[in-house]
Amino acid sequence: MLAEPLKLPCGATLDNRIAKAAMTEGLADAFDDPGDRIANLYRIWSQGGAGLHVTGNVMLDRRFLERPGNVVLDEQTSYDGLVAWASAGTSAGNHLWMQINHPGRQCQRTSTSEPLAPSAVHLDLAGFFGKPRALTVAEIENIFDRYRFCAGAARDAGFTGVQVHSAHGYLSNQFLSPVTNQRTDEWGGSLENRARFLLQAVRVVRETVGPNFPVAVKLNSSDFQKGGFSNEDAAQVAAWLEELKIDLLELSGGTYENVTFMEGVSERAASTQRREAYFLEYAKLIRAAAPNTPLMVTGGFRTPAAMEQAVESGEIDVVGLARPFCVQPDFPRALLAGSPDELPTPERGLRLGPGVFGPASENRILRALNVQAGTAWFYQQIVDLADGNPTNVCLGARRALAGHLARDTTKAFQRKRR
Repeated sequence: MLAEPLKLPCGATLDNRIAKAAMTEGLADAFDDPGDRIANLYRIWSQGGAGLHVTGNVMLDRRFLERPGNVVLDEQTSYDGLVAWASAGTSAGNHLWMQINHPGRQCQRTSTSEPLAPSAVHLDLAGFFGKPRALTVAEIENIFDRYRFCAGAARDAGFTGVQVHSAHGYLSNQFLSPVTNQRTDEWGGSLENRARFLLQAVRVVRETVGPNFPVAVKLNSSDFQKGGFSNEDAAQVAAWLEELKIDLLELSGGTYENVTFMEGVSERAASTQRREAYFLEYAKLIRAAAPNTPLMVTGGFRTPAAMEQAVESGEIDVVGLARPFCVQPDFPRALLAGSPDELPTPERGLRLGPGVFGPASENRILRALNVQAGTAWFYQQIVDLADGNPTNVCLGARRALAGHLARDTTKAFQRKRR
């Protein structure tokens, strides 16, 4: 079943049901342009056999980055770099979709000290993010103009689809959540008003790229946060998205305040590990609400048996994977050929260990640091692939975290000096 093609509502066809989900690459140059390194990376991934690849989040406003090294797409972006990226990433005939994003309040201080958000609700994580200012209506409309530009430029450069990022606590997700959206105008309050931003973004993207070009959305199945965007909310938003005839709905979950989407397999409860896919249970309600929208679930899949079962049962249409691509870029070909029994899971051994924080704070702080260290470990594998080097599976968590922080600090400094 994984090897079967999938025809999307717009008429395009995915060659198989395996997709590389988005992972932020951090490979842009000091001018926020894509270059040879990101093209090299996606050429390797393209040859791996997956039917669909989704890029890491491309920023639509260079004033606000998710992290140093994000590619930005606006009037200043190198068009030749975009074309080279798209050409490399589709070299094996697969789809390559650009994920378009605005970080909102999840904008590092290295980018700006005053990010924009639906409301002035601060993400206070050790001073990492600045206190946001609430967007004006005119600024919201300007963001839609940027969605138009990004979508059109992506299509013209050779990307075969676009994905609107509305998960993981970024701007569109911030509009959806009552925790971060405390507006009293037409952009806040009821779920219909809170969903207005996402739905309008999808409309302007579709108007730009036309009816025959894939338009996807990444949505949280839940924020897993008290008073936040719930699974029931997600089901209703999915129903509205189906009315807009999107081509693929990818489900994930969590935000920076509840990092469900970044945790390793071993952080899961035993019952969830048996099911593998973190968000599959939450997909049921969404599937029922939007039965005609192709559905992709990302997070936790590691065995072919679980992937086959999820697709054959009709629970999902596409299996989303990410981290295995960092250590075994060609695993989709092996998987479609009937092996291996399990994909690589190096995240299970990535731990900083206890020691310096004291018993009162150790669990909370170590959990956050372990998540960050695990993410940094995979970032380093991405860098190695992009540079044509072998991946380093023996890399330790402490060294990975230190290297990641040093690399992003250097990139931020170079960007400011350009």
